[in-house]
Amino acid sequence: MRHPAGVKLDRVKLEQRRLQAARLLQQGLPEAEVARRVGVHRQSVNRWAKRLARGGRQALKRAPRAGRPPQLSAADRQRIVQGLKRGPEALGYGTSLWTAWRVADLIERECGVKYSTVQAWRVLRALGWTPQRPASRALERNEAAIRGWKRVRWPELKKTPQDGGKRSSSSTKAD
Repeated sequence: MRHPAGVKLDRVKLEQRRLQAARLLQQGLPEAEVARRVGVHRQSVNRWAKRLARGGRQALKRAPRAGRPPQLSAADRQRIVQGLKRGPEALGYGTSLWTAWRVADLIERECGVKYSTVQAWRVLRALGWTPQRPASRALERNEAAIRGWKRVRWPELKKTPQDGGKRSSSSTKAD
């Protein structure tokens, strides 16, 4: 009867379920029957019945939202989505890649709320956006120069053992 892991509980629906149970209890139904009808454990109904007896239906109302109130309204979130769709070039950036810093800058410009880069990504996730990589390579990319660098310069930089002929002092290393 518990809520499955990962399922977000809707506080309004939980309150409606408690109030439905209160109506059934006030009609004189046994706690076990109320529990079966609303789909909860009998002990939950027993707890609700005690609260109902002490404080009435008001005692079964949901508590105010816990935690810090959100700084972004629904209209603010919509403006952020529109800004994301316009792209970073609309803010004056040279590339079409959204970085965490750029997203935080967009939020501050559009909504006047200053967020860290970490919080900016949290806002993006809440809006259903995910980090993306560019779909194409840079226009300035020089394939011939890259091939030459890999063929000539990389082998010079790559670490190689200096003295291959010396024996190891380790008794576990095979020669």
